[in-house]
Amino acid sequence: MGDLLLARHGETEWSRTGRHTGRTDLPLTPRGEAQAGSLAPLLAGRSFGLVLTSPLVRARRTAELAGLTGAVPEPGLREWDYGGYEGITTADIRRTRPGWDLWTDGVPPGREFPGESAEQVGERADRVLSRLAGALDEGDVVLVAHGHLLRVLTARRLGLPPADGRLFRLDTGSLCRLSLEHGSPVVAEWNTRP
Repeated sequence: MGDLLLARHGETEWSRTGRHTGRTDLPLTPRGEAQAGSLAPLLAGRSFGLVLTSPLVRARRTAELAGLTGAVPEPGLREWDYGGYEGITTADIRRTRPGWDLWTDGVPPGREFPGESAEQVGERADRVLSRLAGALDEGDVVLVAHGHLLRVLTARRLGLPPADGRLFRLDTGSLCRLSLEHGSPVVAEWNTRP
């Protein structure tokens, strides 16, 4: 049984400033490109049976700069749809909704995007995990995607509810490894950087 490696894309202008970036397709900043390239030594020498990326440019570019070849876009790996909170910071949201928390309070629909609940993101994560189960039987798999989505996916891989993704802070340009211990999924490495 292989390991599941999770790579969060490098920095974008909105991730740098704390703006919720779901469906908006932003490029990496120069720092984000450097972060993505710095993942290459952590991945070097490993062979992957499957490499999946979010279809958004920030994830696809991260995979490219990290030296991952043969990456296949997977729509289920796109980031949480923040609906009416797309492009808005938590501090700005809390001005009108004091104490707001993404994991428990969710997002309102927006003009462009309908928004998703933690449970809906969890359902997408479950579908991705089902898709890669056979590949994990054959070897390592790497996913290149987004912070909140990968946190939910981690919770689901560990058998936790989607909202427990809140327990796993995930920085831009970092790598995580989920493995098995005595047949049960575990976090083997988290937020690794060179």
